[in-house]
Amino acid sequence: MSQTAGYSHLPHQPCPVERHSSSADDPSWGPHKMALIVPFRERFEELLVFVPYMHAFLNKKKIRHKIFIVNQLDHFRFNRASLINVGYMESGNDTDYIAMHDVDLLPENEELNYGFPKEGPFHVASPELHPLYHYKTYVGGILLLTKKHYQLCNGMSNRFWGWGREDDEFFRRLRTAELKLYRPTGITTGTKTFRHIHDPAWRKRDQKRIAAQKQEQFKVDPEGGLTNVRYKVESRKEVTISGAPCTVINTFLECDLNETPWCQSS
Repeated sequence: MSQTAGYSHLPHQPCPVERHSSSADDPSWGPHKMALIVPFRERFEELLVFVPYMHAFLNKKKIRHKIFIVNQLDHFRFNRASLINVGYMESGNDTDYIAMHDVDLLPENEELNYGFPKEGPFHVASPELHPLYHYKTYVGGILLLTKKHYQLCNGMSNRFWGWGREDDEFFRRLRTAELKLYRPTGITTGTKTFRHIHDPAWRKRDQKRIAAQKQEQFKVDPEGGLTNVRYKVESRKEVTISGAPCTVINTFLECDLNETPWCQSS
């Protein structure tokens, strides 16, 4: 993967560092460190809320963490799963578990567990708590896995261009890998547990199903994942938003038009 120094994809002037902000990496908080991976494209107003909010939330819970914004620069349709794969690959050796985290979902209950998911994948945004999605096999929104377990699943399928279905396929991967899925217990705030900051009138989901995509999206992808994700990192940038640090990974995904012609909008 190549990297260049050029960088012009976020606002030029980050907010000044606030002196009360923590480094987010206090060794006294424990041996584990989370890579919080956010698949991202063009939703800067949400990012400006998300990064400082999550940094403060995790600091309060004494969770060592590093926030990675994986920013898709190419002109293909959005590919959440591939961006999460890129985040895993680029997150470095100083983190030992990941949080796949949507940029528009903010936890509002401090009892939610973001700790190291030693026993198995931990679905923070469970169907009983998510403000929108309530079917029992749902594993999207916010999901924690050890890096070992994510590797065991070979990451996520890269065949899902456009919005939706990639997390349903990942649920099947968890089953295939014989990983038990855990979810929060004792949370009494129900569907008020999270704040959903996505504005559907302003940012419409790309839900088109093109060519053979409708049939393909329900198939299991046994070979694809970390082993065949194709991308180029254009640049990495350490950014501070209202005192909260994050790493922006500007990424060009590649698409095999013979395999997934629906990566293009038309």
